[in-house]
Amino acid sequence: MKGKRVCVVGLGYIGLPTAALLAVNGYHVVGVDLNQHAVDTINKGRIHIVEPNLETFVRTSVESGNLKAFTEPQMADIFIICVPTPFHEGEGIPQPNIDFVLAATRGIASFVKPGNQVILESTSPVGTTEKMAQVLRDAGVDAAVISMAYCPERVLPGKIMTELVENDRVVGGLTAEATKLVAEFYRTFVRGEVLETDSRTAEMCKLTENSFRDVNIAFANELSLICAKEGINVWSLIKLANRHPRVNILQPGAGVGGHCIAVDPWFIVALDPVNSKLIRTGREVNNFKTLWAIDQIKIAVADACARVSRKPKVACLGLAFKPDIDDLRESPAVHITETLICQGYDVVVVEPNIEYDERFCLVTLEAALQQSDVIVVLVKHRQFVDKLVLKQLKAACTLDFCGVLG
Repeated sequence: MKGKRVCVVGLGYIGLPTAALLAVNGYHVVGVDLNQHAVDTINKGRIHIVEPNLETFVRTSVESGNLKAFTEPQMADIFIICVPTPFHEGEGIPQPNIDFVLAATRGIASFVKPGNQVILESTSPVGTTEKMAQVLRDAGVDAAVISMAYCPERVLPGKIMTELVENDRVVGGLTAEATKLVAEFYRTFVRGEVLETDSRTAEMCKLTENSFRDVNIAFANELSLICAKEGINVWSLIKLANRHPRVNILQPGAGVGGHCIAVDPWFIVALDPVNSKLIRTGREVNNFKTLWAIDQIKIAVADACARVSRKPKVACLGLAFKPDIDDLRESPAVHITETLICQGYDVVVVEPNIEYDERFCLVTLEAALQQSDVIVVLVKHRQFVDKLVLKQLKAACTLDFCGVLG
């Protein structure tokens, strides 16, 4: 199977690592992205996102001629769609938005031929793979003569290049034959077990995994609210409780971010609002934790006003949705920081994983610690747990929402 041509649509946090991994494994890969800057950067053997070891894979793949990026789909034997799947916001339950998936499907329709494989990796609501098949049929493609399947990623940012290979994968085809053929493709570069099912089960499996995480984080976040009211250190409490052999409480934070955990539970709630009460409540608890954090910062700033004869300066440490990455998608830290700025607070930001963001006044950690009256730790980046930094944070007016101070 190696040597075949693969077209990866969407060169973001999942698409680019997947494309580079396939290229290193001997496939001829064409990557597709609407972002001209991303395409140009990749074709120079560089990357436009932060992910350990990814640049080495991309550079090697480009230099070998096995990877080239374009802004439009190309002819291939295997098509993999890795585009965003956000949700429509408004009153009531957020509704899944698969417009990008359907647009990508229409984009490849004229290139799809009998015997091809069309694979969706984007996290999607149940039934999306079937809708893609209908889009292809509407475009004149005989979906019966191609293999269509859903195979979601299961990777952790910061470890993507390792986990794409090591983690088990779930493949769900529209037919048993499609499942078998697509699973064989993944087994050529995945060392984890490739598990076979149908498309709807695979789609629900991905949503279930992230909803499980969200509900468990909600438990930790709810504990943190109760402990704050009762004067209990939630971090110490969780360490003690986790000494029980059958207890494993996760860590609270300023909310929950990322494109998956903060989004996917709503896909299940939208699918069946009546029977998803716990999942919905978990999502609401995690969203409320972000609002609660904003209120705590405002209280601290009000107290600082009594100590200084000027408008207090607030330093927000961290913007990413998790430690040591540059991904700001659905990040509660971003929401908190933007809210403070919009409400007129004097805010500086430290985010060591990005160089520029027009929305924020980015400063060095040293400058933030020296200038600020209130320091807010929103993300547990490795730079913030340095011993000397921790000493300064403990001596300052610091609000710790991620357990840096323990």
